[in-house]
Amino acid sequence: MSGSENSPNTKGSKGSKGSRNRLLGLALAGTGAAHFAVPAAFEPLSAKVFPEDTRQWIYRNGATELALGLALASPRTRRLGTLGLAAYGAWLASRALANR
Repeated sequence: MSGSENSPNTKGSKGSKGSRNRLLGLALAGTGAAHFAVPAAFEPLSAKVFPEDTRQWIYRNGATELALGLALASPRTRRLGTLGLAAYGAWLASRALANR
């Protein structure tokens, strides 16, 4: 039995983190897709942040979340997806503060 089996830098450890990141990305992508499948579910919250053209904003945000989620799900695009998610979160927060 080698000492590397219990090392925190083993492939299993990294694989577990990668699986979690992939799952979180796919969950965000699923939420984005839900904006198109059941847009009315997002209307109460979206109307507060996007009082004009609410339904169009629901679709735009759904497309954004779908794209960001897919970017986060793939190791090749995860870094860019993380940056995009941070920018998107900041933008949403600024809209919420401006429209409260």
